[in-house]
Amino acid sequence: MHFLAATTLEQLKQVPPHTWWTIAIAILGFVVVVLLIRFAAQMNKLLLAGGVLFLLFLLCTQWVYERDEPAWATPVVEWLGQFLPSKGKPAATPPAAKPPK
Repeated sequence: MHFLAATTLEQLKQVPPHTWWTIAIAILGFVVVVLLIRFAAQMNKLLLAGGVLFLLFLLCTQWVYERDEPAWATPVVEWLGQFLPSKGKPAATPPAAKPPK
């Protein structure tokens, strides 16, 4: 077991510092979001519901624009796509024309 711990520690030393900073910022961001949600829940339930609905609205509009929704949401996103702008699909390149003989 000591051998495995040494190799794991050596592998962790090879991880770039940028990765550790990214992980630390993600954890800190998660803690801040949880604290803000708890604060909003204590302050006003309507404020919390409005914030959650706003975030869901942003997520859904992102799905409609990028068309990267999960499979279960495709019917709703297709319906909303009629009313909201979308990036669209990339244009297909036409096949190369054959030279005349």
